Amino acid sequence: METKLTGLRISSWVQPAGGQARHSSPVVAVLTRPSSSENIGAADKRNNNRSIAAVTTTPPPAEYHDSWLEEAAINYLSRHVQEATGAWNEKKGYESLVQATRDVTRKFEVRQQRHLVVQALANAIPAPILHLVGLLQHSNIRTVLPNSKFKREYFAAFTTVFFAWLVGPCEVRESEFNGSKEKNVVHIKKCRFLEQSNCVGMCTNLCKVPSQTFINGSFGMPVNMVPNFDDMSCEMIFGQEPPELSEDPAFKQPCYKLCKINRSHKDNCTS
Repeated sequence: METKLTGLRISSWVQPAGGQARHSSPVVAVLTRPSSSENIGAADKRNNNRSIAAVTTTPPPAEYHDSWLEEAAINYLSRHVQEATGAWNEKKGYESLVQATRDVTRKFEVRQQRHLVVQALANAIPAPILHLVGLLQHSNIRTVLPNSKFKREYFAAFTTVFFAWLVGPCEVRESEFNGSKEKNVVHIKKCRFLEQSNCVGMCTNLCKVPSQTFINGSFGMPVNMVPNFDDMSCEMIFGQEPPELSEDPAFKQPCYKLCKINRSHKDNCTS
């Protein structure tokens, strides 16, 4: 039997913030077929009857080029998380924020984790931004526009403008709400926090639940965050109440095999 070579070219994409996607160096895999039926039988025995061995590679994370203002916001939030936990680190930028939240996961049980992040968000969001969003909390506006289409679309647009530095590139999308179309959904193309932390438990306990709690508690706006752990995208659906934690599909997802928390601790980081 002739030896056959099949070349498979796999290219990973790198998506800089605000820039065009570009290819990184391609990874080439070559599969070969044994030259005789005898070799095929030997291969089957060695591989426990598996004819093809799959090799998977983890694509490099997206590259971000934060502006000085975005980096200042990241460091500001990181310091408040560290202050809330008492666990300090010397890292800078987004790496510092991920390390700070990772320390929260390692040092505190789940309920405390969520409470500490809500506390950090309350202290970290600058007063001008809180005031801008809080305009919708004025008693007259709340009476006229209680959880209205305008208010839901306002929150969606506001999130894409002011919080892309935290979650990555995002856009407003249309959905059907109470039988009509409105732009109340923020689609996060690939969540920066989930990609950098590589941990389902950190996503659900340090982002999803605290954000839902903070936004609803501080601004009276229900929001349901729906992460997709396959492609690391996420949708924030403003105006929609999140399901009970026991019924939420996000909490039925096992963590990634490469999760640093899961590999270094006996406890399940998603619990």
